[in-house]
Amino acid sequence: MPACKDEGAEIQRRYYTQTASRYEEMHDHEGVRDAFCRRFFESMLRLVDAQSVLDVGTATGRFLSDLRPVMPRAFLCGVEPVYALLDVARRNGAISPGGLVCGTGSALPFPDRSFDVVCEFATLHHVPEPNAIVREMTRVARKAVLIADSNRFGQGSWFARLVKLGMYKIGVWPVYDWVRTRGKRYRILDGDGLCYSYSVYDSYDLLASWADRLILTPADPDKAGSWLHPLLTSRGVFACAIKEPIQENERR
Repeated sequence: MPACKDEGAEIQRRYYTQTASRYEEMHDHEGVRDAFCRRFFESMLRLVDAQSVLDVGTATGRFLSDLRPVMPRAFLCGVEPVYALLDVARRNGAISPGGLVCGTGSALPFPDRSFDVVCEFATLHHVPEPNAIVREMTRVARKAVLIADSNRFGQGSWFARLVKLGMYKIGVWPVYDWVRTRGKRYRILDGDGLCYSYSVYDSYDLLASWADRLILTPADPDKAGSWLHPLLTSRGVFACAIKEPIQENERR
C-alpha cells in the first residue's frame, strides 16, 4: 500500500528529532556553505535592500546566525516544524527566541508580504509537495524569494540526466518515480534522511510568474562546461526571484 504524506512527514520529523544534536555536522554540505554562493546570496540581500529575512526550514538556525554579522539591524526569523531542532537553535543562541517560530512551510503563520526576503536552503527536496511551500514563500515575500536546493537533472551520468529531463518534459516522470519507489515517492538516504525527487526547475514557473527577474546559478562549485549549465551540469541550483521596486508614480 502506498505511503501517505503524513507517514513521510512523521518519518522525517523522527529522523531530525533523533539527529538534532548532530544536525550541523551531518548537513554542513547543504545550503550556501560554498564561499561564492554565500557572497552571491549576501549581494542579493544588499541589492534589494533587505531589512527582514525569513528562513523556511531553519533547522538549528545556523544560516541566520551566520547572517547576523552581515545584517546587524535586520529582523531575522526562522520557521521550523521540528521542536528538537528549535531547541538546539535556542541553546546555541543562534537568534533571539522571538525570531524562532514552530511552523510548517506549507502554512506560514504570517500575513501577506510580511518579509522583504524569504529563503530556503535544502528543504524542498524533503517534502512531498515542494511547490505548496514555494507558493507560501511568494505570498509572504515583498522583494525576493531565494531558493537553494537540489537539481535532479544535474545528477547521474549524462545519459541519465537527458533521460530524466525527457521524461519530465513529456509528463511521465511522476509515474516513473512512483514505480521506482514502490508508491512511496521517497527514498531514505544515509546522512540526509527522507528525500523526494526534486529540482529547483520544478518551481521555475511559480517563481517566474511571481518575479520580475529570475536568476539561476549553480549552488555548488561545478564549472560551467555546457550552455545547458546549470540545468544539466549542477547537482544544486540557486534561484533568485526578484520583484522590481514599485516606483512612486505607480503608487498614485
